[in-house]
Amino acid sequence: MTDIRELAGRVQLVIFDVDGVFTDGRLYYGADGGELKSFHVRDGHGIKLLLQQGVQVAVISGRSSAAVTRRMRELGIRHVFQGDDDKRPILEKLLKTLGLSAHQTACVGDDSADLALMEAGCLAIAVADAQPEVRAKAHWCTQARGGEGAVREVCDLIISARNADG
Repeated sequence: MTDIRELAGRVQLVIFDVDGVFTDGRLYYGADGGELKSFHVRDGHGIKLLLQQGVQVAVISGRSSAAVTRRMRELGIRHVFQGDDDKRPILEKLLKTLGLSAHQTACVGDDSADLALMEAGCLAIAVADAQPEVRAKAHWCTQARGGEGAVREVCDLIISARNADG
């Protein structure tokens, strides 16, 4: 755990996938064809606490959703990228824009589309119910499943590690 806390203490940017991380991964469609998503309120509070610590937060999702746009705006997440499965170039451009290196980054995912991000960041995190190949590549796995507090666990880890480092 010491090595994980050391890595977490260096994090300046956390990148989250959405479906399966912020949500339980299920897709809900109403009778009108509109998409519905469920977000955990404690995850949102964790994001706000992380932002207050000065940590940048980004969302990179292969799917596009108005619900994601709305929720991320409510949370104050300025870096939201949706609708592109090729996530690594987005990460590289974001790092350049923010003047950060991959070694200052944590990436949180649940499925194979997230592996390129997880392999690029200093701290690869998988949610508890992530695909086995994702958990195998992760430095750390949450206890909570996606959509059930996993994001808050990540936020708490990074905040705790940063506060312990000074």
